[in-house]
Amino acid sequence: MTVKTTLSFTDRHHRFLTEKVGAGVFASQSALVAAALEQMIQDEEEREVALGALTEEIRGRLQTPRDAFLDADSAFARARARVVQGVR
Repeated sequence: MTVKTTLSFTDRHHRFLTEKVGAGVFASQSALVAAALEQMIQDEEEREVALGALTEEIRGRLQTPRDAFLDADSAFARARARVVQGVR
């Protein structure tokens, strides 16, 4: 579904929108704004996955006896692997 709305932009933002549409990068200003919003949504989802992986790692570390701790490189490698799995 498409919803019509009214947006206001600074001169700088409007100039950018106009330039990108004029250069054929986007079909319309609406398409550019939609692409920007989609990127923000994706960034937020990736951030949530990353924070979730880090939270799990911290919780696991809190439940692990000190003598069984992983070194920092291994711990962050595991967290990065979870992020990659969650994003794709």
